[in-house]
This record gives sequence, structure tokens and C-alpha cells, in this order.
Amino acid sequence: MVESAVDLSLSEAHFREIKSLLYRMAGIQLHDKKDLVKTRLMKRMKTLGMRNFSDYMEYLKRDSSRRELAAMVDVLTTNKTSFFREPKHFEFLRRSILPELKDIRRIRIWSAGCSSGEEPFSIAITLRESISDISRWDIKILATDISARMLAIAREAKYNSSKLEGVPSQILNRYFTRIKDGSSEIYRVNDDVRSMVQFARLNLMSRWPMKGPFDLIFCRNVMIYFDNPTRERLIHRFWELLKPGGYLFVGHSESLAPLEHRFQYIQPAIYRK
Repeated sequence: MVESAVDLSLSEAHFREIKSLLYRMAGIQLHDKKDLVKTRLMKRMKTLGMRNFSDYMEYLKRDSSRRELAAMVDVLTTNKTSFFREPKHFEFLRRSILPELKDIRRIRIWSAGCSSGEEPFSIAITLRESISDISRWDIKILATDISARMLAIAREAKYNSSKLEGVPSQILNRYFTRIKDGSSEIYRVNDDVRSMVQFARLNLMSRWPMKGPFDLIFCRNVMIYFDNPTRERLIHRFWELLKPGGYLFVGHSESLAPLEHRFQYIQPAIYRK
């Protein structure tokens, strides 16, 4: 029996189909990233033992469980993040928002698009650094992402030293534990921080099971992958889930200015209901 030849070329038709699937499922626009798509999906195809994109596309269509579609979205989504990224947001949380809540001692935060966990852990550390009587507060931080792979990293809460560059030494010593992992220098987030964050898988384009309301929603550097109609729908849904006076944090490259919305502009990348 002659084995079929390996053909790893990605046709324009298959590329368009993949772009359409990704947009319909996750709202993400790929634009002209054909080489990136090919490189990432080739690894997935190798795992599945597939020899060409035609077979892979047929497999996607036959998969009634949609697990492979979810796996495809997982490998094609970009996950760039870091601890205390866009530090002015955390300074605003510390200086402006927490004093507003000191009398009720209750806060609900959603990190939407949390990737591998750096953002929600940065939020939790900011709260611990800023609230002297934190044991008397009712705090819940929900952290969601579409990527099961990223959520697995977040739940493990282990990061190599390169991911912690720029984190002040006093923060590193107080909230992380250095552990041995072969020759690598690995740090694990301490339990007092980890226990503040609940991770869950969520596609922002699907139905949201949580009812809110939230005091803060962080959705930073996520909407850059969406078109304007998708952004507007998402912003409206955030509005509905925020308390009156609640805050929405977006990425610094994600101004709401060109979009239809009801938020009040506070400062760059911070809006209020």
C-alpha cells in the first residue's frame, strides 16, 4: 500500500474557510496572516497524524463535538501578556477606585481575556498591597479566557524568571515562591494570591453564565482582534454587566472613541458607567 504524500500547502480557499470559522466562533479577524496560520496548524495536524489541510478541514467539519474547532481557536489566538502591564491602570485602581469602596468592603472584578493569568494575579496583588484590612473584605476576581491551554498555565501559576522581569523585588519576595524545576528558575504565585482568583473558560462571543454586577471589568488588548460591530456588541454587554459607577479598562491601543457607547471617558483606556 502506497502512503499518500505529505502536502503542507495551505490553499487560499482553505485559508478563507479558516478565517471564516475563527470569526464566527470567536469574533477574531485574522486579516492576512496566512503564514502564521499555516505554521500553527501544521503543529496541530502533526499531533493528529494528518498529512494535508484538506484532511484537516474535513476532520473539522465532521467533528460534531466541536472540540477540534475549539483546539484550532486555541492555537490561533495570540497570548501576549505580562505582570502589571500598563501600570497606570493598577495605580488608578489603588488610588481612585479602592477608596470609593472602603466603606462597603466588597468588590467584584472580571478579567476578560486573562490569558496565562498575569493580569488577574496582578490585580489580586494590587489589592493585597493596597488594603490593610483585606481579611475583612469580600473580594471575588473572575478570570476567563477562550484558551484552555492558557487557562491551564494560569491555574498552575508557575512562571519563569523572564515573565517576571520588571516586577519589584519586594513584590516578588512577598507574593511568589521560587521553586526548582530542572535548570530553570521558576516562581509560583503564593496561595494567598491564587485563592483570590477563579478561572473559567469562556468565549466572549457566546452566552455569559455569570450575572454580575461587577465593579470593574478588565478587557485589555483583546478587542484589537475584533471588527467594530463586534466591539460595539461586546462593549454593550460589558455595560449591562457593570454596576452604576463601575469601570471598564481596555488596552491603551483600544480607544472607544470611534464606537457607539454610553461610557464616560475617565483617562486613557479607562471608562466609567
